[in-house]
This record gives sequence, structure tokens and C-alpha cells, in this order.
Amino acid sequence: MTEATTADRAGRVRSGEELNGAAVEAWLRSQGFELHGTAKITQFSGGASNWTYRIEYDNCDLILRRPPAGTKAKSAHDMHREFVVQKAIAPVYSCVPKMLAYCDDQDVLGVPFYVMERIAGIIPRKEFPRAVALSPAQARQLCLNVIDKLVELHRVDWRAAGLEKLGKGEGYTRRQIEGWIDRWDKARTWNVFKATDVKRWLLANIPGDVGTCLIHNDWRLDNLVLDAQDPTQVIGVLDWEMATLGDPLMELGSAMAYWTQADDDFFARFIRRQPSHLPGMLKRDEMVEHYRDRAGLPRFDWRFYEAYGQFRLAAIIQQIYYRYHHGQTKNPAYRFYGFYANYMIWRARSTIRRGRPR
Repeated sequence: MTEATTADRAGRVRSGEELNGAAVEAWLRSQGFELHGTAKITQFSGGASNWTYRIEYDNCDLILRRPPAGTKAKSAHDMHREFVVQKAIAPVYSCVPKMLAYCDDQDVLGVPFYVMERIAGIIPRKEFPRAVALSPAQARQLCLNVIDKLVELHRVDWRAAGLEKLGKGEGYTRRQIEGWIDRWDKARTWNVFKATDVKRWLLANIPGDVGTCLIHNDWRLDNLVLDAQDPTQVIGVLDWEMATLGDPLMELGSAMAYWTQADDDFFARFIRRQPSHLPGMLKRDEMVEHYRDRAGLPRFDWRFYEAYGQFRLAAIIQQIYYRYHHGQTKNPAYRFYGFYANYMIWRARSTIRRGRPR
């Protein structure tokens, strides 16, 4: 397989999200970039948070990341933090893109942004590219490798990497529950659940942290880059905006909230955003068991982490919908996000009510 047939491709820039190419090029040249030819600017459709553009010149292939128009959470969309964190992690975790330059001059685009090198490969969106057809055995191996790469990240010596200031220490689990409840409440619109029962249950069942490690905090297939020659191998990890020091099981719960398996209900399959349903792909319980075995953890109450991941995803979806509801973005893809947020609250309720924890 070649990159031309398998690589993730950016498309036409969305209306209202145009990039001032002339201003960016002038700034790049001021930073010492040698740019040959005329820039081709496209935009990636994946992701619903920061806006991501591909800028292709004859001699270089760049990715530009900037925050969206209109934000709700003060801590979100911190371009400088995202840039600095990736520079710090790169020496100890090989899958981080190379950071090239950061801009805090509001006169260029009106917002901070940064530029990095593009990692060429396959990004599993809702579907794999047509040229990528995984056998059940390959699909299974990909799942195992995805979890292994997550365990590898959680084993990074964050102290040796100088990342002590990335987190706040013990109490991460409680901070996350309280923080996401606050975000849900602030982003809530009239047409979504209050979710009082879910919030109350999470607060009443907070476990102690099982440990502190470096976490990506948005671990999904569509944030990974796979080798075009061997799509079972992870060669890149993208979108580090929420990376921090935290509890590894909270990260696993967040990751599994996105994992749609083949026997999920119709609505879960309808809103699926990654190809985790393919023949051979592990189910969520199998992914969790593989993580536990690889990480050497004793058995734990998975129900809490699963419900947390579902509530957190509901809050993320609702924050995006809030922007659409209030006219801060015109992306038509966000029109039904309020329904999606309600669905994830329903999933969290179902998890909470499900029998005895394993």
C-alpha cells in the first residue's frame, strides 16, 4: 500500500473557518522557514475541538493547529500548553509529532496557534481508507497494539522528562469528576438532561487514585497514526491538548467511551466515529482485560470508570453543541450533538444500573 491510497487526507476548508494563508506564510518566513512554491491549504474533518489545517509546500508538509471560534471552558484550547507538552514528551515517547513553531501574536490570526511536522500514515476515521482492508487477525492485533502503546505511555518516567508541573498530584479522580460535572452544568442547554442522578452517583462512588502517570486524555483510534505498510502498528499519537498527569484507569474509561463494538445498539453504531466494530476487533471488556494484564493491575471496579467515561464524553459533546446552539460555529455536523449528549447520559445511567460491579 502507498501513502496516496491510504493516508489520511484533509479536505476543503469549512465555511467560516478559513485560514489567512498570506498571514501565516509571512509569519512562517519570519520564523526562518524556507518555503518553496505556492501553499495548498486544506482542513481535516476529524475532531470537533481545535481546528487543524494541512499546509503543503513543494518542500515541506506542515500541520497548523488553532482554537475554534468561541469557547466555553477556560482551560480548553490552550495552544501554548499543547505545544510545550508535546516538545517535552517527544524525547521519552517516540510517537509525538515534531513541534516546529508557536505563535502568540494575535495580529497574525487573531488567536494563538502552532505548527508541527505532519506524520504520514493512516488515521482511522469512521472508516478505514478503501485500500486498507484488515483481516480479523490484523484487526485483533491492531487492538492489542493500541492498548500496548497506551501502557507504554503510562510507563513513561514523567519525572525524568521534567513533567512534574503537568499535573496537580493526588486526587486526580475526584478533580475529574467534580470538573466534568461543572463543565456539564455550565455548557448545558435547555434541551439536554440535567443528569442529576448520574452526577450524584459518580460523586458518591469516587475511588482513590490507583496511581499517577502521564496520560494523553483523549485516546481514540482517530487520534492515532498507523503505518501505511503495516496498519496494525501505531507510529504517531495526535491531539495532546488534554495531556496531563493522572490516573491510568480514568484514561482507560475515557477511551472505552468512544469504543463502539459490533453488537452495540443501533444509535451507538449510528454515531460511531472509529472502525472499532470490524470483524476481529476486541470488545470493550477484552480491551480492559488486556490493559489490566499488561499494566499488572489487580481487579478493579470497572463500572465506575466506564460510567465516568460516558459522562465525560457527554460533557465534551455538549460543550461542542453549546457553541453551535449559541451560533459560535456554523458546522452543520454539530446540529444533533444535543441528542448525542443525551444518549451518552443514558448510557451512563445504564452502566450505573447494571448489576454488581465486576
